[in-house]
Amino acid sequence: MTDAPAFHTPETIAAHGLAPEEYARIVASIGREPNLLELGIFSVMWSEHCSYKSSRIHLAKLPTKAPWVIQGPGENAGVIDIGDGDAAIFKMESHNHPSFIEPYQGAATGVGGIMRDVFTMGARPVANMNALRFGAADHPKTKQLLRGVVAGIGGYGNCVGVPTVGGEVNFHPSYNGNILVNAMTVGIARQDKIFYSAAAGIGNPVVYVGSKTGRDGIHGATMASAEFDTDSEDKRPTVQVGDPFMEKLLIEACLELMATDAIVAIQDMGAAGLTSSSVEMASKGGVGIKLVMDQVPVRETGMTPYEMMLSESQERMLIVLKPGREAQAEGIFRKWALDFAVIGEVTDTGRLVLEWQGETVCDLPLDPIGEEAPKYDRPWVPTPKRPPLETIPESADLLADLQALLASPDIASRRWIWEQYDCQVGADTVQRPGGDAAVVRVHGTQKGLAITTDCTPRYCFADPVEGGKQAIAEAWRNLTAVGATPLAVTDCMNFAAPTRPEVMGQFVGCIEGMAEACRALDFPVVSGNVSLFNETEGRGILPTPAIGAVGLLGDWQSSATIAFKAEGEEIWLLGATVGHLGQSLWLRNLHSREDGPPPPVDLAAERAAGDWVRARIQDGTATAVHDLSDGGLLVALAEMAMAGGIGAEITLPQGNAPFAFGEDQGRYLFTAKPGIGLPPCPVPLQRLGRTGGVRIALDGHGARDVTTLQAQHEAFLPGLMAR
Repeated sequence: MTDAPAFHTPETIAAHGLAPEEYARIVASIGREPNLLELGIFSVMWSEHCSYKSSRIHLAKLPTKAPWVIQGPGENAGVIDIGDGDAAIFKMESHNHPSFIEPYQGAATGVGGIMRDVFTMGARPVANMNALRFGAADHPKTKQLLRGVVAGIGGYGNCVGVPTVGGEVNFHPSYNGNILVNAMTVGIARQDKIFYSAAAGIGNPVVYVGSKTGRDGIHGATMASAEFDTDSEDKRPTVQVGDPFMEKLLIEACLELMATDAIVAIQDMGAAGLTSSSVEMASKGGVGIKLVMDQVPVRETGMTPYEMMLSESQERMLIVLKPGREAQAEGIFRKWALDFAVIGEVTDTGRLVLEWQGETVCDLPLDPIGEEAPKYDRPWVPTPKRPPLETIPESADLLADLQALLASPDIASRRWIWEQYDCQVGADTVQRPGGDAAVVRVHGTQKGLAITTDCTPRYCFADPVEGGKQAIAEAWRNLTAVGATPLAVTDCMNFAAPTRPEVMGQFVGCIEGMAEACRALDFPVVSGNVSLFNETEGRGILPTPAIGAVGLLGDWQSSATIAFKAEGEEIWLLGATVGHLGQSLWLRNLHSREDGPPPPVDLAAERAAGDWVRARIQDGTATAVHDLSDGGLLVALAEMAMAGGIGAEITLPQGNAPFAFGEDQGRYLFTAKPGIGLPPCPVPLQRLGRTGGVRIALDGHGARDVTTLQAQHEAFLPGLMAR
C-alpha cells in the first residue's frame, strides 16, 4: 500500500480534528500508522458531526418507539405510519457553520441535504420547514446573514419545487458569531416502498449517481465539529455549492429507479461525502466494500483519493444494485442527464478498500471507523436553578406594552421572510406560514399532515430541564392547535462546546426534559441531528434543542386556524393562568431583565388541555384556535385579531401585566359561536369576551385599532432590511 508515512506530526493530527489520544487509539485499532488518506477518513468519521461521540450516551435516553413508528433513529430519516399503507418520512438537520461562513450556499445546501435524507428512503418530499437563529437585530452582520440565508432557502426549495411551509426565526446576541440554520423536510411514501441503507449481497455492484465530485466541502464535517475563531472567513472552501436543478433531476431519477426492484441499498452523500456513505452502508450491512477511485466521476483535474473521499459536493448518491441491473439503472440516470458509474462492489471482508491507479491506497477495518468510534461521557454540571422574581414591574399601559411587543424583533411578523418562499407549489398546502403549524394535504386523500418547528432557547438557558420539556410540549401544542394528532418528533440539538461542563450540563438537562415530555405525551423521537461547538472564541450560543414535529389530520378540511372567523363569537381561555413572568419577553423587551425561572410545564395538564381542545376542533365547536406562547395572552389575542381582520372586546380577570403577558404553559385561546354549550373541561376554562369591531378593547384599559397594531407588527423586518 502506498503513501504510508512512519509518523504524522502533531500539527497534522490536530489539523484533522483529532486529539492525540484519539490518534493513538486509531494506531492501536488498525495495528499501524494510517496513511494520510486513512487519517482523513478517520478524521471525518470520528468528528462530532458524524460520530456523535459526545452525545450518543445521552441521546439513548430519548423514547423512540410507538406502535406507529416504522423506523426510528439510525437511518437517513424517521418513518411513521399515517394509515392506508402510507408513511411520513422526515428529519431535521443543521447547517450552522457553513451558513455563517457563506449564508446563501450554506443555507441552500442545508435544504438540499435534508431533502436527500428523505427521498433516499423512497419518499417524495412534500414540505420543507426551517428553524433559524440570528444575532441581535442591530448587530452589523445580522442583516447580511439574514438576507443570504433566506435567499438560499428560497432559492433552493423554490427551484426544486418543494414548498417551504413554515418555520421560526429568533434574534439574540448569543448568535452574533454563530447563527443557526436548521432545515427540515417531510416526505410521503408507500409503506411497501421504503428503502434502507444497509449494503448486502457479496459481489453486488456499488454505483455512484448524480453530480460530479469536486473540491468543494472537503473537511466540511470536521469544520462543523469545531468552534469558530477570527479566521472563520478563511473556511469558505469547506462550504458546499448546491445546484437545485440537479437535485430535482436526482429526485425524479431515484424515484423512478425505486419503482423497480433493482435497489438493494441506497444512501445519500451528505456530511463526509463518499466516506460516510460507503462506510455506513457497509457497516450497517455487516459487509465490506471495495471502491475503485479511478471510476469516481470528477469535475476537476488532478483530484486525489483523499479529495474524492472527503469532498462534500452536493446532489450525489451511492447505491447497491442487484447483480445484472446496472444497464437498467444507468439508462434511467442517463435519461435524467445525471452521472452514473459503477465504482466498486460489496465484499465479505469487513473492510474499506480503496484502489487507485492499480494500487491499494486504503485498507481499513470498518468497525473502528464506525461502530467503534469514541463515545465520551463528558463531565457535566447541572445548571443552577434561578431564584423566583423578587419584584415585578408595573405596567402603566397594557395596550402600549402590547403594541411594543408586537413590533419587537422577537414577535414581529415574519411575512418578509416567508413571502420569499414558494409555499404553494405542488398545490397541497392547506395552511400557509403564519399559524401555529403548517398543514399539507396527503395528495389524493382527505388526510393532512401538520408540521411545526419550535424551541424557546431562553427557557433552556435558564433551566435546561424545563426548557427541554417546554420545547416538546409547545411543538405538541402547535400540532394540536390545528386539530392534528401529534405523532412524532425530529430534533436538532444545537449547543456550544461539550468540553465545557456547564454546556454539557445544558445538553444533559435538555435531553432529560425532552425525554420526560415525550413519554408523557406519547410523542417519540424518530430522527435528529446534533450540532456542537456552536461558539466563537469561547462565546457560546444559548442551548437550542430545536424541535420539528409531525401530526395527522383525518380530514384536512377540518383543520383549525388562528384567525377570528366572525363577529360576535365568544372568546375562551383554556388552561391555568398564574401570570408567570420569569424569562418572559415582556420582562426582557420592556424592562431589560432576563430574570427568574422559566414557566414550569405541567405535562398532565398539557395533555388534558390539548386532548380537550382537539376534540372541540374535531366536533366543530372551536371556530379559531391559537396556542399561547411568546408574549402571553394579549399577544395571542392580537395575532388572532390581525389574522382575521376582526377586533375583540374582552375583560381580563386580573387587569395586570402578569395575566396579560405571563407565559404560563399549556394554554389556548379559542372562539366558539355564542350559546353553544361546552362539555366539561379537565383544566380551567374562562370566557374573556367576544369578537367584533375593528379594535382590541380591554375593559378599563382602552383600545387599539387592529390595523394600527398590524402595521407596526409588519414593519420590523422590512425596516431592518431597508436600512
